Amino acid sequence: MWIRVLGSGAGGGFPQWNCNCANCQAVRGQTPGFSSRTQSSLAVSADGASWLLLNASPDLREQLSKTPQLVPAPGDSVRASPIKAVALTNGDVDHVAGLLTMREAQPFSVYAARRVIDALNANPIFSILQPQLVPRVELQLEHPLEISGAQIDLGLELLAFSVPGKIALYLENKDAPNFGTQAGDTLGFKITDSKSGAFFYYIPGCAQFNQSLIDRLQEAPLVFFDGTLFHENEMINQGLMGKTGSRMGHMNIDGPEGSMKAFEKLSVKRKIYIHLNNSNPVLNEFSREYAIVTAAGWEVAQDGLEIKL
Repeated sequence: MWIRVLGSGAGGGFPQWNCNCANCQAVRGQTPGFSSRTQSSLAVSADGASWLLLNASPDLREQLSKTPQLVPAPGDSVRASPIKAVALTNGDVDHVAGLLTMREAQPFSVYAARRVIDALNANPIFSILQPQLVPRVELQLEHPLEISGAQIDLGLELLAFSVPGKIALYLENKDAPNFGTQAGDTLGFKITDSKSGAFFYYIPGCAQFNQSLIDRLQEAPLVFFDGTLFHENEMINQGLMGKTGSRMGHMNIDGPEGSMKAFEKLSVKRKIYIHLNNSNPVLNEFSREYAIVTAAGWEVAQDGLEIKL
């Protein structure tokens, strides 16, 4: 099974278009230790020919242009794509907007939770993806599903499970508890190669580490996990936004309630932070925070990272 990180950044990417924080200034100035990042997405394939995308980033066209495996081959028909399916972990703009790049009458399947499908159906702009060519398949929690698209079996099994999180910002109900968030609004994925049995977990958004995650991830070979913020209050402290990580549906890396501490209980062979916000100090490879996470056995995802399981 082949895995490629198409994008490792959080919403807005790095640098963010309107951000003048120290990190964004540094990456624009090509300061050593800083690398630009597009918005988060993975590509996965069991055979190197047919591919599943995990989330569809607004930066998808740029990401595909840098990935020869994901563009039409010279011998293909005049309109073709090796991308046969897209699975969405939630309805966030930075995870669904890339679907609009995939118009032009190309067949593929979209897999998502019921409420995400309802949100797509309710927005007429997504009707550009013709239902007869782009079916929307509801993911059932804890129900393994063989992934297919464009009449091709991808040889991949997807298991969707609910993780603590928050409903997409544009769907929030300010008068409801937790803004109307329900179980299944934020998903984690277990992706398994149907033939080899190799598997990994993809959890780009998670608000809290609970016992269910501890039990599930114990001794996993590979986990991509929410690395949005290093500190709970870093957006506030940098004057970027008046919201904590918890309010945005993301647990922080550091601290007694952080993900780094939570993973100390687990025997995960390889663990990689992804969905990195432009405010996060680990984006500086020479920072104290980067040294802390790498000393704890973590990797910090970069666009273009390739893994074979």
